[in-house]
Amino acid sequence: LKTRSTWAAALVDVAVPHSLWGLGLLSAMRISLALLGSGLAANVTPTQKVISLLEGMVTKAAAEKDEDAKSFDKYTAWCEDTAREKGFSIQDSTKAIGQHESTINVESSNAEKLAGEIGELDSQISGNEQDLQTATEQRLAEKEEYEALHQEYQESIDATERAIVAIKKMDFAGGASLLQKSTVAAVKVAPDFWSRIMKAFHSAQLSLMQQAPEAAAYESHTGDIVEMLEGMKDKFEEEDSKATREEANRNHQYELSVQDLSDAIEFDKQTRAEKAGARAESQQAAAEATGELSIATDSKKADQQSLSDLNAECSRQTSEFQERQKTRAEEIDALEEAVDILKSGKVSGNAAKHLAQLQMRKSNSGTSFAQLRSVSKASPAVARQLFELLQNRARKIGSEALSLVATQVVAAQSSKDDPMAKVKALISDLIDKLEQQAAEEAEHHGWCNKELGSNKLTREKKTSKVEQLNAQIDELGANIEKENKEISELQSQVADIQKSMQVATEQRNTEHKENEATIADASEAQAAVAKALSVLKEFYDKAASAGGGYTGQQSSSTGVLGFLEVIAGDFARLQAETEAVEEENDRAYKKFMLENGGCGYHKGATVCGLKSEKEELIKKTEKSKKKHEAKKSRTENERDDVQNELNDANEYYDALQPQCVKPNVSVEERVQKREQEIQSLQEALSILEGQ
Repeated sequence: LKTRSTWAAALVDVAVPHSLWGLGLLSAMRISLALLGSGLAANVTPTQKVISLLEGMVTKAAAEKDEDAKSFDKYTAWCEDTAREKGFSIQDSTKAIGQHESTINVESSNAEKLAGEIGELDSQISGNEQDLQTATEQRLAEKEEYEALHQEYQESIDATERAIVAIKKMDFAGGASLLQKSTVAAVKVAPDFWSRIMKAFHSAQLSLMQQAPEAAAYESHTGDIVEMLEGMKDKFEEEDSKATREEANRNHQYELSVQDLSDAIEFDKQTRAEKAGARAESQQAAAEATGELSIATDSKKADQQSLSDLNAECSRQTSEFQERQKTRAEEIDALEEAVDILKSGKVSGNAAKHLAQLQMRKSNSGTSFAQLRSVSKASPAVARQLFELLQNRARKIGSEALSLVATQVVAAQSSKDDPMAKVKALISDLIDKLEQQAAEEAEHHGWCNKELGSNKLTREKKTSKVEQLNAQIDELGANIEKENKEISELQSQVADIQKSMQVATEQRNTEHKENEATIADASEAQAAVAKALSVLKEFYDKAASAGGGYTGQQSSSTGVLGFLEVIAGDFARLQAETEAVEEENDRAYKKFMLENGGCGYHKGATVCGLKSEKEELIKKTEKSKKKHEAKKSRTENERDDVQNELNDANEYYDALQPQCVKPNVSVEERVQKREQEIQSLQEALSILEGQ
């Protein structure tokens, strides 16, 4: 009520010109209140009302001018509009120039950076390829060395075994010959041991040559040699086994190295291709921006020259205006400047944004229509007869082949050439194919029965074994699943917390931006209104002492100035209230982030929020899950060998399925159906040939 009475008082002062005072104070008040009521009913804002009053004052002053003054006002408006348009054009060109220059710098820098990265990738690819070649050459050499050593050990083992047999038969000559083949390997494995064997062997051989030994003495003497040779054979086998294990380890390491290098080379090549494409795009973008920059620069220069010429001409016309119009022209200029300020975004725009009601805009929606067309073409009588025959037989015996041919009969009618030529060829080919299938199926049926029977027995045995092992794995899997669910729920809770923090941050940023903009708009509007007040006060103070009997619209200006002071107060209150809201919202946001976030330092102590607590619980649960997974993995390894054999049997069964298993159809039914298809096709061919 206080605000309404303030506006009413201001409007009474403004709205009652000197011409109404003659009607008496009571009549003038009635007219002014009627104007106030109509303004409030129409939802006119204070700013709009002030602008309306100022424009009325301009209209009154302009009406008192002569035709020359009216022409000059129009000319002045044209100058301002044209200059504004040129100014906007220059601003657009300046903005475009900055954007193009920025694009050129960014894209050129990006292209240069990508060129360096491509060079580094080329170097990495070359180095990895060289490492791969070197590793392969080294592997081949190691493998060749192992194979020679393995062959040598095998030959020595064989020779030693045969030497033992020969010695047991008292064939020292044969044994000596065989032991010579093991000399090289034996010296490598155990030179001292080999030396003792050879001494014992020669001693026994010498004793045998000097006298015939007694049976017991000979067996004792040769038994020592045989025992030493068997020890040597065990040594050969041990060394051979060791060499084989080392070879397997070296080969495994080589395969891992090859896989790593190959993956690295493939990844680097793919990355290089992507960077090369990106570099080409950056170069193209820089070239296009250079062309656009030249166009924008030329356009800006032309607009600047045109604006300079326009300003010079308008200034010359203004200087020629007659002195007798000076006081009235100055009044009009001052009022128009005030109107421009109030209509600008600084006042009217901010008032509409913050002080007035929002306006709704309606948009028209168009309706698009699709046009349909259909092309029909009548089929010949023969084609109809043929189609009905094939379609009826196809439904009767469930034949996709006959249905397909019937479809081709209809499709052939759109052909410009002989419509049935392709259909005849299709029927003939299909008859030949069906007859060939009949011959092949009989032979194939016997083979399928044999393979399916054998495969079934294998799959049943392997399946039973796998099921026993899987039962042991299920219990561990249940524990892991439970822990996975707990981890998932905790991670979901953490994600919800992060989402709420993200939403809060986005809301805080948005409201902070809006509040800052409102504060800036309010401050800017206060400055603009102050400027309008200054312009009007300066003019009417000066016009009060002007000559020629005209001092301007002094009575109306008093109410307008009061109106402007109220508007300035509204913007000041808006700024203060917005600043208070911004401070309170920022304090609430910081408290929310501290309570829900991770660990941080607050008021001299470490504080952990809800998110940090959930993450710590996730770590503990994951540790327990890893223990169960390790135990489950050990159990699964035991099952893998049997499972692989079962997989092989299942794969073979899957391979037999398309060839040997026809669901819900016996061999006899397929034979009967095929014969009916051939008969139907032959009848169709007869119809075509007899037309």
